[in-house]
Amino acid sequence: MDKKRLESIRKFAGDTIPSMLRRSDTHDYSSRCFYLITLTTEGRRPLLGWLTGRADAPDGSKEAPRICPTALGAAVIREWSGISSRFPQVAVICQQLMPDHFHGILYFREHTDFHLGRIVNGFKVGCNRAYRQLGLTAAQPQSTGKEPTTPSNNSANSSANSGSGASNNSSASNSGAAVPSPWAAAVPQQSSSKGLLWSHGYNDRILHSYYTLERWKNYLHDNPRRLAIRREHPDLFRVCFGVEVAGQQYAAIGNQFLLKTPQKQQVQCSRSLTDKDIQAAVETYLQEARSGSVLVSPAISKGEQMVMRAALDARLPLIFLTPWGFNTFSRPGHQYYEACCEGRFLILAPWPHENRRMPLTRNMCLALNTMAENICNY
Repeated sequence: MDKKRLESIRKFAGDTIPSMLRRSDTHDYSSRCFYLITLTTEGRRPLLGWLTGRADAPDGSKEAPRICPTALGAAVIREWSGISSRFPQVAVICQQLMPDHFHGILYFREHTDFHLGRIVNGFKVGCNRAYRQLGLTAAQPQSTGKEPTTPSNNSANSSANSGSGASNNSSASNSGAAVPSPWAAAVPQQSSSKGLLWSHGYNDRILHSYYTLERWKNYLHDNPRRLAIRREHPDLFRVCFGVEVAGQQYAAIGNQFLLKTPQKQQVQCSRSLTDKDIQAAVETYLQEARSGSVLVSPAISKGEQMVMRAALDARLPLIFLTPWGFNTFSRPGHQYYEACCEGRFLILAPWPHENRRMPLTRNMCLALNTMAENICNY
């Protein structure tokens, strides 16, 4: 859609409803660009595969976490890999199958006469066709009597790199994973009344730099490991609502026992600090943490961010106040997974979840700092 047309209809659009499924109103989705697409199964049913492996196993090893696809999951991978054959202007970069959702990265090599929605809708139609054809076998393991094999970039994914120069990070293999699914009992034995595999809509992320592309690919590749960590330590990754601390209600993810630590130290650094001052503050706060204090901060200023990052890297305990609320499916950022897993990290969100990140105001900053102080005195 051209800019003039966009501006002519925007004034009739009405109030904007926050949604992670809404498209950007300033981007041309038929232009040359990379996109990260995420789709979830209807009702978040684990129809596509099951997790195997250990969270602590080295990446690339036989025991590394990976997703073994069901027959339906394998069909989803085939549909995604076939996008380039139907739309030569679009390259499939990589994909990651998960039990109840799917991630994939596409690259529009040139401006096209069609938009991203047409690609995604065509993919969903093909998946729904496979869903109906497979029927009750869709959610069952592809049993061959063999142990699951290490995934490889086989012919089913051969089109993913055509013209892109990027490696495929999919953890799924069509060569036949073969152990009975531990989730089999949890999988509904009747298909949706509408015959639809995917929930309504999809989420897209627009690439703004090559660095972001590499980060996305690593994120997709690491998805099974993060799921394994959550499975092995469920209490540390579950969102808890209504956690009261010093009279304030929070949503929390992580180790709440950190709140009971008698020594807590607020991290607060002025924005006027020089780089030398910040480095001195980092050393001072790290010494406090090594002496047994739990550092507490919303990490607003540059100095506070550097202190919290240094403490995280040093594997020291932290309580982080975030202005962005949680919903039921919220998870800690991938950089916090190890800290959560080891019980040395807690995230507290005092305000409700919003899909759109609103600007952080001065009053919000002051409120977060007051909360941090109250937590330290709790």
